[in-house]
Amino acid sequence: METKIKINKKVVVGIFVLAFFLVVQFYSLIETAIAASATDNVIVTLDVTSGITISDGAAVTMAPNLGIAADQSIGTSSWLVKTNAVNGYTLAVKASASPALVSGANSFADYTEGTPGTPDVWNVPSGSKEFGYSAYGTDTPTATWGTGASCGAAGVPTATLKYDGFTTSDNTIATRATVTPTTGITTTICFAAEQDTVYAPSGTYTATITATATTL
Repeated sequence: METKIKINKKVVVGIFVLAFFLVVQFYSLIETAIAASATDNVIVTLDVTSGITISDGAAVTMAPNLGIAADQSIGTSSWLVKTNAVNGYTLAVKASASPALVSGANSFADYTEGTPGTPDVWNVPSGSKEFGYSAYGTDTPTATWGTGASCGAAGVPTATLKYDGFTTSDNTIATRATVTPTTGITTTICFAAEQDTVYAPSGTYTATITATATTL
């Protein structure tokens, strides 16, 4: 009888051990199943379109009027350029005609530089009447256009700017190699006219100047 009881105890213990082992394996399998994972990637694409704007420059009335009492006159306008082009922009100007400043059959010669095509300090030869321009602003190179931050006063062109004569081809006055601030960049253009020991015939002289902002 004692032998049977011992055998039954061993069987019971064995069953418990086996049951415990099976429970452990069961939960291990569940944990393994829960820990399984898979991944996938999505590519998000956003296109930012390149654009550029330029504000209309204000019309210019030069002052003072030339005549027998005044030989020099200046005027000013400006353009605001905004762009998000990664390589920036250029701003160029040109005249619709050559010479640029005309009144009927009469005209002012386009400003003549000491070295053709290289802006220089305003200087009109005796016996000549000429019309030219300069520029200044954040994106205007001072090596080309001078260091001035004003077009002048009382009709006299500032001596710290360099002037050029208009042509019917674009001439760059400002450039930037990056995007502009959202507020844009302002470039100012200075106009100058002078009659030196000669009178310009009376009349209303006009010039049409076009500014073009181009992305790079």
